[in-house]
Parts: sequence; structure tokens; C-alpha cells
Amino acid sequence: MPIPAPRRILGWVARGLGVALLLALFWQAVLLTQVVWWSRFDPGSTSFMRIRLAELREADPRAELRQQWVPYERISIHLKRAVVAAEDDRFLDHDGFDWEGIERALERNAEEGRVTAGGSTISQQLAKNLFLSSSRSWLRKGQEAAITLMIEATWDKRRIFEVYLNVAEWGNGVFGAEAAARHYYGRPAASLGPAEAARLAVMLPNPRRYEKTFGPRLAAHAARVQRRMANSQVP
Repeated sequence: MPIPAPRRILGWVARGLGVALLLALFWQAVLLTQVVWWSRFDPGSTSFMRIRLAELREADPRAELRQQWVPYERISIHLKRAVVAAEDDRFLDHDGFDWEGIERALERNAEEGRVTAGGSTISQQLAKNLFLSSSRSWLRKGQEAAITLMIEATWDKRRIFEVYLNVAEWGNGVFGAEAAARHYYGRPAASLGPAEAARLAVMLPNPRRYEKTFGPRLAAHAARVQRRMANSQVP
């Protein structure tokens, strides 16, 4: 006796969902393997870096990124404190997600009637930079959350911060603290002072825009960050 069409269709759907689930689990295992590898070995490049390089080479096929990896101890303590003060002041306390910060961001966005603040932590930003893109979708946010959990489970905070500071975008084709310090101030990241560090830290949300225009509002924000730096806790 032939199987009714609706049952056949349900069977195909179930098999399709099963295959999709297996593929999704396999992909998460691939990502976890890469995360564990990078817990001990420095990334040669990131998803963000490859995207930016491709964009630059559309205009100039010979374009190259500016990035030089430096160990954590060769990055100014002022820059470390400034980045925590500006981007994630509860970095040492949360497990990858700052729920209080997310709540504050949602309240601020509701008051403004538009998205003016985000609640992403340093760990979330690193997950996005390493593997994803700047596109906005629930699927991407879900994958970002999964990678964040992997990073927090397998890295300590010092390693998270070291990698973040070395791969963060700080301008058009400029990645990492060392390249940023040399690009903007002509000296290594180890020698940055408090004011210079604060200016670099407040550029992180939109570095290519702020590279061109560092206006009075951003300068005032940098001054506020500099005042808070003394209280910043870093790994």
C-alpha cells in the first residue's frame, strides 16, 4: 500500500531537518576546534581583516593591511585601561555577556527611538571579528553568541584581551594596537600615554569614520574615558 503524500512530505522534511542539524553541529565543532587552537597560537588573520583587504583591493590590487602582532606585555597599560573603560567596564566580571549593559543599551535606544548604543562585550566583539562580518541578522547574532561561549570556556581573560587588542580595527586597513599607535602617533603601542590611549579607545565603535573626523563630541568622550581609566580593572 503506497504511503500517503502528506506522510511522505513529512518524512522528507524530517530527514532534511536532521541533515541540517548534523551540518550545523559539525560546523560548530569546526569553529570550536579553531577557537581552541587560537587559545595557544596567534591568529594570522581574521574574518574582518579578510573582508577589509578584499574591499581595499577593489580600489588597489596591491593594497595591504597594516598589522603587527605584539605580546600583551608590550601594549601600554593606559590603552588596556582605556579600552575597558570605553568598551566593556565589567570585562573581568562577566562570562561573555554583560546583561546589565544590554539592558541599559535597550533602554537608551528606546528613549532615542533608534539604535544609538550597543551592549556587546569585548568577548562578543572578538568573536565577531575572528569569524563573522558586520552584517546585522539574528542568525549572525546567534552564531556570535555561540562563539563567545566557546571563547569564554577555553580562554582566560588575559588571552581574550591580548587577541582583541591585536586584531581590532583602528582605521582603514589598520588593525591592532601596534599598527594603530604607529599610524596615529608614530611610536609603538608600549609607549602610549593616557590621552593618546583614550583617543584610540573611543575610535573603536567606528574607526574608519573617526579616522577622518575626530570632532568635539568624540574628544569630550575621550576626556571622560581618560578620567575613568584609573578605575579600570584589566587582566
